Amino acid sequence: MTVLLVVAFGAFAIAAGRRWLLLRTGRSADRFDRLGDRVKAVWRYAFVQEKMDYYQPAGIAHKLIFIGFVVLLLRTLILWGRGFSPSWNLLVLAPWMPLGKVYEFMKDTVGLMVITGVCIFFYYRVIRPMKRTTLSTEGLVILGIIFTMMVADMVYDGAAFVLAERDTSLCGITGHELVSADQCKAIATIVAPYGDEGHVGWSPFPSPAGTFFAMLFQGLSPTLLIVLAHAGFWIHSALVLLFLNLLPHSKHFHVITAIPNVFFRDLAPAGRLPLISATLPTPAPAADAPSTEGAAEGATEAAPPEKKPYSETLMELVGAAGESEDPTALPIGVGRIEHFSWKAILDFYTCTECGRCSDNCPAHRTGKVLSPKHLTLDLRNHLYSREKEFIHQKKENSSPEPKKEDASSQPNAEGAAEATKTANGVQAIDLVSNIIHPDVLWGCTTCRACEEQCPVMISYVDKIVDMRRNLVLVKGEFPHELQKPFQGMEVNGNPWNLSRMDRAGWAEGLEIPTFAERPNTPVLFWVGCAASYDDRAKKIARATARLLKKAGVDFAILAEEENCTGDPARRAGNEFLFAMLAETNAAVLNGYKEQGGIRQIVTTCPHCFNTLKNEYPDFDAKFEVVHHTDYLLGLLAQKKLDPQNPVTGRVVYHDSCYLGRYNGIFDSPRDILRAIPGVELVEAEYWTRQRGLCCGAGGAQMFMEEQNQNRVNVKRTLQLVDAVKQGTVASACPFCMTMLTDGLKSQNLEERYTTMDVAELLDRSCEETAIALPPTELPAVDLSIASNVDGEVNAPPPPGE
Repeated sequence: MTVLLVVAFGAFAIAAGRRWLLLRTGRSADRFDRLGDRVKAVWRYAFVQEKMDYYQPAGIAHKLIFIGFVVLLLRTLILWGRGFSPSWNLLVLAPWMPLGKVYEFMKDTVGLMVITGVCIFFYYRVIRPMKRTTLSTEGLVILGIIFTMMVADMVYDGAAFVLAERDTSLCGITGHELVSADQCKAIATIVAPYGDEGHVGWSPFPSPAGTFFAMLFQGLSPTLLIVLAHAGFWIHSALVLLFLNLLPHSKHFHVITAIPNVFFRDLAPAGRLPLISATLPTPAPAADAPSTEGAAEGATEAAPPEKKPYSETLMELVGAAGESEDPTALPIGVGRIEHFSWKAILDFYTCTECGRCSDNCPAHRTGKVLSPKHLTLDLRNHLYSREKEFIHQKKENSSPEPKKEDASSQPNAEGAAEATKTANGVQAIDLVSNIIHPDVLWGCTTCRACEEQCPVMISYVDKIVDMRRNLVLVKGEFPHELQKPFQGMEVNGNPWNLSRMDRAGWAEGLEIPTFAERPNTPVLFWVGCAASYDDRAKKIARATARLLKKAGVDFAILAEEENCTGDPARRAGNEFLFAMLAETNAAVLNGYKEQGGIRQIVTTCPHCFNTLKNEYPDFDAKFEVVHHTDYLLGLLAQKKLDPQNPVTGRVVYHDSCYLGRYNGIFDSPRDILRAIPGVELVEAEYWTRQRGLCCGAGGAQMFMEEQNQNRVNVKRTLQLVDAVKQGTVASACPFCMTMLTDGLKSQNLEERYTTMDVAELLDRSCEETAIALPPTELPAVDLSIASNVDGEVNAPPPPGE
């Protein structure tokens, strides 16, 4: 036992140590804040495993195996202890003790549960393979190891129970002619932990599994029982250690890394992308530079330098990269694998290859090259393939006697970057094109369906956007369709590059004041670009404004002072353009706040809502931001709006990604629809709420062409019309409205179905005349056009898949 433990734990320490060193090559990330929230997250997602409930019965099977591992850990420690002291029972878990009997029952019960879970997974790997999973020999080997461990332990108990029952007759004072002295010694060792607790018949308590095997073994010879007991003991004890040593080399490494990965997850709002935090290389002073000695005292008395605007810092970073001989060496976004943080590397370690992320990804489901699972695996495999290189570099950097460098070889940022490259000895390999195809990144709608489904809390959107940032800011590479939106946001403050002077044209005739006229108005109606310029979306803004006026809300708009929040630019990787827009808007907002206005911001656009609420605080623009569905529901609760007139018809609601998955607003739009007389609210089967499919507009996809003919908005539209059968598709986002309307038009369904914002339906109900939605006698829609690339109709995945 000593040899087994020393060799196994030694081998594991070496493998895990290399993984630890590789993890430390990642950039720093502060993940030790809000410890209470982190512990709660570990309980919810790592122990209770809430997200496993999304897929059944696979989720149940995983929970059974997990519970088994937790409970049987004590059993493994007991068996290892018996290798040194045969009667070892962890002091209080002897079979004849009350606590020991309870644990014995738990152990056998969870052992059977683990076997059940293994059988479920075996079924979905061999008999009915799932497309979303990575089918490999490794998975079957692991299942075989787990199954064998459980059975071996039960065999050990069964044989020991029979031997304990026969011990007195076989090896008593008179002895037995069929048993030798050596065999009696072996029997004494085997039965030592059990005392007089022998069983030859089945008993449901305390050992249902052990006594079942004892019943099967009761006719066997003492020699065979000894062999079975020893085999069960050593097979279980050794397979646990074999399993442990397989972990760092397989996808099952998540057994070790899942809990810390959940603990160290980003607790910032889901809709907040982090700022770029690269550090400018510091050039060495020139040889003839004046000495700073003697000026230190004065420097300490000087005022601290004023904080630079974020856009200015980005400009300096991009400039330094442009002057460098190796522009991608500076971590502006992520251009190389070593630019990722240690937490991102922990994400790579933790991927279970379950495929839930890709199974729910709108890009992947419509045949795009993006698969979140394979993106993570490609990055992980690239990292693993360079393990020796990075570990060697890490050891050299931590050496107590670092190599001295000639300061004159680093007169500027270019020299510093080149020196770092040479000193590290790390090969410069750009991720995009070499490891990740650009279309993988540009296919993402940033909808977060992948992150919502991931049971171990891996993040994907931040990694994709970081790689986009590097492409746009450093390499100047992005889809040509984004050129006009970038230019429009920069010049006219909107992605369509329409005149800034027309921004308030939607409000003509509504007599809505501007903040320039009334700077101390308490509520700002942030209209957004879509509702300001798109003819269809203007109706959403007008309906919302009418409702606010009916409720007596004191509000105003910014008109031409309002710019795009920068969401499309940021999600497309143009962080510099986003920073300029955010700083400009923040200055305007804070200016009116200082004059006593803008205590609340109401917006109809989830993208504006998310950016203002979660990302503008990084620019010192901190306001109470409310989506119009939440705000209108509050007005209904206060009886300031009274939807008395029926709006008759069936309505299916489409969840906006940036409203639902990003900000958790699922109920407010539905509650408004339920409050409207005559509305029959229905849901899309499976694809609703957290699982709702993206409309296809997020991540700047609104302004790009899709990579194939199977369009995301068409797929989503047909899911919704299949649910409603006939009636209205409701949304709470002007971009979703456009995409769903286009989806209906592409299938010639615009005369049979209508698309309306929740605010428009509420506004109709508050009008003086009743409005009827489309009639209910229309025929159903042929869903064959909603099929996947493999021909499967867009239906919820079968149970367990």
